Parts: sequence; C-alpha cells; structure tokens
Amino acid sequence: MDIRKESLKKHYEWKGKIEVSSRTEVKDTQALSLAYTPGVAEPCLEIQKDYSKSFELTRRWNTVAVITDGSAILGLGNIGPEAGMPVMEGKCVLFKEFADVDAFPLCIRSQDVDELVRTIYLLSGSFGGINLEDIAAPRCFEIEKKLKEICDIPVFHDDQHGTAIVVGAALINTLKLVDKKPNEIKCVINGAGSAGVAIANHLLKLGVKNTILCDKFGIIYEGQAGLNPAHEAMSKCTNPEKITGTLKDAMQNADVFIGVSAPNIVSKEMIASMAKDAIVFPMANPNPEITRDDALVAGARIVGTGRSDYPNQINNVLAFPGIFRGALDVRASDINDDMKMAASYAIASLVSDSELSEDYILPKAFDARVGRAVADAVASAAKKSGVARI
Repeated sequence: MDIRKESLKKHYEWKGKIEVSSRTEVKDTQALSLAYTPGVAEPCLEIQKDYSKSFELTRRWNTVAVITDGSAILGLGNIGPEAGMPVMEGKCVLFKEFADVDAFPLCIRSQDVDELVRTIYLLSGSFGGINLEDIAAPRCFEIEKKLKEICDIPVFHDDQHGTAIVVGAALINTLKLVDKKPNEIKCVINGAGSAGVAIANHLLKLGVKNTILCDKFGIIYEGQAGLNPAHEAMSKCTNPEKITGTLKDAMQNADVFIGVSAPNIVSKEMIASMAKDAIVFPMANPNPEITRDDALVAGARIVGTGRSDYPNQINNVLAFPGIFRGALDVRASDINDDMKMAASYAIASLVSDSELSEDYILPKAFDARVGRAVADAVASAAKKSGVARI
C-alpha cells in the first residue's frame, strides 16, 4: 500500500475526521425547552454567579482546543493554518480514541506572538485545556510562556513536552538495561528547536546533568555569540564542561544520542565513537538521523526511533491523551513539571523488568493500559503539587 495515496483517498471520502454529536435528544417541545430556551437560562445564571460552574454545567470540563498557526506542520514546515487542519483533526481523533477527550481544531490566521496569545486567551473560557501544536520555534516558547501566565487552564505544547515525556520514559528504561544512572551519563541532543529544548529541560530534571544541546551550527555553549533567547537560557544549564565544536565532537564518548533534527546526519563512525552500551534515539521523521540497522552495526546497544515499522517507537500518543485526561479529571490549572515527570515514570512502569529488553523499552501505542496509567499519575501529581481544583 502507498500510504500517502491511500490517506489522500480516505480524506476525500471522510470529508473531515471529526464531527459534533449531541448528548441529548430534542424531539418534542419539552426537550427543546430543557436544552434551550427558556430552561437554559438557569444554568446560565448559575455560571454567572459562580464561574467554576462552567465546568459542571457545560462540556467544558472535557474539552481541549488543539491550536496551530500553521508554521511548523509535521515535517512540512510553514504551510499555513488551513493546510494544517488535517493534522489538527487527526490530533483531535487521537484525543478521543485514546482518552475520551473532546478536542476541537483551531487553525489561526496569524503568526504574530501577541496576536496569537490574545486570540487564544479570549477563547480559553470555552475549554478545559489548550494543546498548542506545530508552532515554530522560538516563537512557540514565548507563546506558551505568556499563555501560562494569563490562562487559568492547562496550556501544553505537545511538540515540546509530549516528546520530552516519552523520551524521558524511554531513557528511564534503557538506563536500567545498561546499568547506568542519569547523573553518570553524557547525553547529546541534536536539534535545538521546540522538541530538543524541551527534552533537554526534562532530562535535566530527570538528573542527566551532562546534557549537551547541538543545532545546525554545532554545540551550544555559554558565551556563544548570536544565540536566541531560548538557546541563551539553555547554554546556562547544559554543557557543563563548556565544550565547543561539531556534533561529531559532542558524540565522542557520549552514552546517549537523541536526534530531533534532520535525516542522515549521523554516521556509523560517530556511533562507534560513543561509549560502551550506547543508547541511540534518532527520531527525525520519516527518515532518522541514522537508520536503526546502521546504528546497531556501528555498536549501539539500544535504538529507538519515531517510526512504527521498527521496534521501540518513541510516540507522543503515549503521553498527551493521558496527560490531558488526568489534568481534566482534577480540573488542574496547569500541567507542571511534577505532572510531566509523573507521566514519564508511569509510561516507563508499564514495561516490567522481566519484559524489558533491547527491542522493548516502551509500551506499544495501542496498549490499553497507557492512557489510564498516565492519567492517574498526572492527576495524583496535580493534587500533590497544588494545581488540582477538585
């Protein structure tokens, strides 16, 4: 099957992947009066008196807005908001199928930070959570930061944090296999966009002190000229030995390589230069930084990619549905670092020590246990960290 041609054919057939369905029937005058006027005035007045009732008297408690500006769609780049709609609809399908969360795609015709922030904030009263999607770095960092400061519902950029959470889970389990501790390893991340920066931050919180971030110009280091604000901030908390040079230089004696960058930029020689029992996660899609087979031949012990046709797929669907399910269930005001870390450990825990192997480091995307396990862990962390409201 040519998956691209078949997908295009199906999209013409589907004419959209989501639709609205009613939770109540309106088949007579009484039903009309209850669902709409005059009866509907009563819940309106209740919400007017107590804003929190909007989560009890409407579907807001279970709704998430999936929002893009069309600037970084999948691997297609800045193709615009309307062209990004099939991806946003697909994301909404995954929310519903994996966590029974009602999600709505909103593709906004602006790439101005302040205009996006204002628009999303003005819409936020209709939703229980905001999932930012496919917004280019570095604007995505500023947009998320500003929204988290003014919104009273969770704001989560999945390209950043969903990726980081699943990578964190994969690393937790692979370090068990190679008998190494987070604070003992050297980890190199290539790609300093939204995903790379978030992965670095998440791994630092996991205890990986020697994390090195690289972009297309090489190793990011403190004092480097021309860094954007996000990279400047990362330079102060990564690369503790302040090494300089290229990705090849960074990978010398590294225990872990994580790629969220471009295809075919890592050679066998670079893998061979890594430490014993190297862990390699080349996740560029659809073609990774190095193929799984080449990485293994070159000496990597464990390889995980973003592809579903290889073992150890590192897939965001393991994270974001359960994260929002848990946040919505306790009416969380935020998705904080404690909740993200709880999600990583919950995902990792679903692979038992007896099951754990070089070809099985994460649960499968369709493992029915994942969504609930992540939701429960996230809800518990929300309560402990004080952001749960019920």
